[in-house]
Amino acid sequence: MKRRVLPILLAILIISTVVFADSVSGDRVVVLGKNLTEEQRRQMLNYFNVDEGVEIIEVTNEEEREYLGKYIDEKYLGTRAISSVFLEKLPEGEGITVESNNITWVTDDMYRNACVTAGIKDARIIVSSPFEVSGTAALTGIIKAFENITGQEISEEEKEVASEEIAKTALLGNEIGQEKAQELINNVKIYIIDNNIKDKASIKKVVEKIAKDLGIELTKEQIEQIVSLMRGISQLNLDIDEIKSQLKDIAGKIDRIAEQNIEIRSLLQQILDAIINFFRRIFGNI
Repeated sequence: MKRRVLPILLAILIISTVVFADSVSGDRVVVLGKNLTEEQRRQMLNYFNVDEGVEIIEVTNEEEREYLGKYIDEKYLGTRAISSVFLEKLPEGEGITVESNNITWVTDDMYRNACVTAGIKDARIIVSSPFEVSGTAALTGIIKAFENITGQEISEEEKEVASEEIAKTALLGNEIGQEKAQELINNVKIYIIDNNIKDKASIKKVVEKIAKDLGIELTKEQIEQIVSLMRGISQLNLDIDEIKSQLKDIAGKIDRIAEQNIEIRSLLQQILDAIINFFRRIFGNI
């Protein structure tokens, strides 16, 4: 009898373990701003439609400053971490979606584009605050949530560049408008990634041409800021097909941007090419 009972008990234990594991959501995590009050924490959990059983981690103002402090003015960073994040890992190929509430400075598309730069994939993301805030702490929160839920470490370089992207896009948005800023930054990023452009002079030509095509006038300082950002992005191992799989709603637009023919050669190189082509027409291939 004892010999029969032991296997039965083991089977029950295994089944119970599996059922319990399935009942605890391992594919969702909440990152709360460290400086929320207890009431505000409950408010955020209610907004995300989760309870205290969900895995909860925190993001601090110090962490926010570590990545954004060199790019963003004090008035945007503040001294408290308030904005909070819900992240649900989705099946492979689902892409990234972002929705936000009470976030005034960073747009949903800015978050999405920075997530792609950081290597975040296939996630449903909600960013919220109990009252209106800039939303700067949220990117750090998104990165922490993704690392926590996947066990995949995002490199310091990716974190730095993604933070720089969201900061510079938002700052540029103050000067030329949010929609224009995010369209310009994203279009330039897509083009340099697809064409593997890395040198400063060529990136500058791409920035100037795409800005002109979009009817955007940039100052020299703005151009320098964008070129600096794009040089960092060009060093990351980003793939245009992966970007299209994550930003599904603009995949067709990504193709059109990548297919543009922007002249990035120097004037000297253009002259040399013209001379070579001239002699080729006269003497054939040389």
